[in-house]
Amino acid sequence: MTFKVTILGSGSALPAAGKHHSAHVLNVHEQFYLVDCGEGTQSRLMRCGIPLLKLNAVFITHLHGDHLFGLFPMISTLGLLGRRTPLHLFGPGPLNEMLDFHLRHFDTQLPFEVKFHEADTRSYACLYENKVLEVWSVPLRHRIPCTGYLFREKTPPLNVRRDAVERYGLGIAQCVAAKRGEDVAVDTESGPLLLPNAEIAYRPYEPRSYAYLSDTLYSAKAASLVRGADLLYHEATFADADRALARQTGHSTTLQAAKAALAAGAERLLIGHFSARYKDDEAMASEARTLFPNTEAAVEGRTYAIAPRTNPLKC
Repeated sequence: MTFKVTILGSGSALPAAGKHHSAHVLNVHEQFYLVDCGEGTQSRLMRCGIPLLKLNAVFITHLHGDHLFGLFPMISTLGLLGRRTPLHLFGPGPLNEMLDFHLRHFDTQLPFEVKFHEADTRSYACLYENKVLEVWSVPLRHRIPCTGYLFREKTPPLNVRRDAVERYGLGIAQCVAAKRGEDVAVDTESGPLLLPNAEIAYRPYEPRSYAYLSDTLYSAKAASLVRGADLLYHEATFADADRALARQTGHSTTLQAAKAALAAGAERLLIGHFSARYKDDEAMASEARTLFPNTEAAVEGRTYAIAPRTNPLKC
């Protein structure tokens, strides 16, 4: 089952050659979720081969232009492409006012509905869920109200081991019970036997998670809320030598991003949202690796997959 993120933009507010503004797209079981929508995002989606019409929902962290200015042109393009299904849009409350203005004065005959859902930037709450995924808001510490997002795969249902079906001659009703997590009674030559569920059923893989924390000062609370993330994206706008500037502007440094990954017990750390003053992303990652070794600099156009951790007992 697919669980991967593609980096569309890794720059910060000031445009820089070879960099684009913030946008990631997450593919969960072939459902696509856009996180932030900086200027030029729709072009980046096309360049990366991700069809705009496949977007299920858009999540905006805050109302700074480098995270937002690509949204309204993309909505217009979706209309031109003939989208009919509703587009779910999540973000801080004032975003709804901007959306309303756009729909009243520009896209007056949009052929699909944009359904806005407010993300409370002060609370940890489940904003969206379907059969395979939950999305939670994560309060961040920026100059304006800002929320991160935690994308958490739901626990998959149990599977029944094929060897157990053959060994005990399990019928349909018994397999259904095993999938519900129940122990199963069977008849053997030695008499009735109650099979523990753990002997006949298994979890096909452990649920995965991706956390997006941008833009923010270091936040121990945010780190605790994304505890155990398989992949953590954390802004690292500044090198550690510029930590005073980071605090002044409401951003993090490389080492603060690494500190957050350690506090979160994350498996892997991606850093990005780099200031245009730095020309070497790998040097930024190297600095973070002094504290959190499993760190990479986000590379635009690259896809980072989270492979499922399968149960070794399955047969």
